Amino acid sequence: MSKPLKVALLGCGVVGSQVIKLMEEQADDLAARIGAPLELAGVAVRKPGRKREVSFDPALLTTDAEGLVTRDDVDIVIEVIGGIEPARSLILAAMASGKSVVTANKALLAEDGATIHAGGGDLYYEASVAGAIPLLRPLRESLAGDRVKRVLGIVNGTTNYILDKMDSTGASFNDALEEAQALGYAEADPTADVEGFDAAAKAAILAGLAFHSRVTAADVHREGITEITATDVASAKAMGYVIKLLAICARSDDGRSIGVRVHPAMIPRTHPLAGVREAYNAVFVEAESAGQLMFYGKGAGGAPTASAVLGDLVAVARNRLARTRGPEESVYASLAVHPMGETVTRCHVSLDVADKPGVLAQVATLFAEHDVSIQTVRQEGHGDDAQLVIVTHRATDAALSATMEGLRRLDIVRAIASVMRVEGDD
Repeated sequence: MSKPLKVALLGCGVVGSQVIKLMEEQADDLAARIGAPLELAGVAVRKPGRKREVSFDPALLTTDAEGLVTRDDVDIVIEVIGGIEPARSLILAAMASGKSVVTANKALLAEDGATIHAGGGDLYYEASVAGAIPLLRPLRESLAGDRVKRVLGIVNGTTNYILDKMDSTGASFNDALEEAQALGYAEADPTADVEGFDAAAKAAILAGLAFHSRVTAADVHREGITEITATDVASAKAMGYVIKLLAICARSDDGRSIGVRVHPAMIPRTHPLAGVREAYNAVFVEAESAGQLMFYGKGAGGAPTASAVLGDLVAVARNRLARTRGPEESVYASLAVHPMGETVTRCHVSLDVADKPGVLAQVATLFAEHDVSIQTVRQEGHGDDAQLVIVTHRATDAALSATMEGLRRLDIVRAIASVMRVEGDD
């Protein structure tokens, strides 16, 4: 067996601690799978005195992260500190020193993946999207001979937990969020999750791999779930739908561009994604030859994410022994990301309207003026409680937005109670 491969770890929080734990518990199996043992060379942290969730030689701790990643005896660097800096500088320094890199840093890859890929080292990042679910490698390698048409899924466990509780218990958004925080599914500041930033970063990574084009988080249309009310959820439930925060990456009909978006949407309860409960993730990949593939599992947490990190660690270790490297960034297609206004979607619209003759005709005329055809319409309630519930056929998002602006100017429309995109039933 070859001499040990030395591993430097950046960060020893929830994920980093689990990485150390798995490296120790599975040391013999990992050595057998790789062809050489792994040895922890050092752990870079900001506060060496803090109590850790795992026990290891305290002499391995250091606050000199750059010194650790550029040490001559280090072969592989694992980065799990997150954020943009100093993670970016440390990864680039490691690559410049000839190290292989494993990272779980979705924010960095989505913001500046081009710079990281240009660093020149062997780079794996399965843990950056959907935790333990094997998703990026199938896109990057298994489906390399196919043409991906669409990626659709739930990639944020926090928001899925909140929406699931609102659906199953009738809880308000705030009550469901508090429960998620109490269980450790949501941070004290949940903005990255509930406003869709986390999902948007993951969508950018997925789209880049699926369509062989460079996509950043700034290219992703993003909407969060903070405006979703218990009434919205109950209304969707009454019609046989459930609301989920979806990441949707799709090739345009003419194949010349792609749309990348994250937003809440209604999906039928018969759709497989409707049954994804609590903090789980699930992603559909649709390819021309392979058809529909579904990936499901735990999308977050220390152990699941560490499992993905260890899988990448084995891959880069094998590559290092073989003096090779994994697939490089594939951006040959260079497809543009078209604006959200050009994206074709369907909508569910609830309008508070005046209860008098001719209301439906005026509303229908306005929809027609903007080339938005109506699939179904019904009136609920009477008098002050009168409401029109409309589901459209597919139309551009720009046409739907213009229709909503026109509705706000109609005297017969007291308020637009809700607007929700519909996915998965066409």
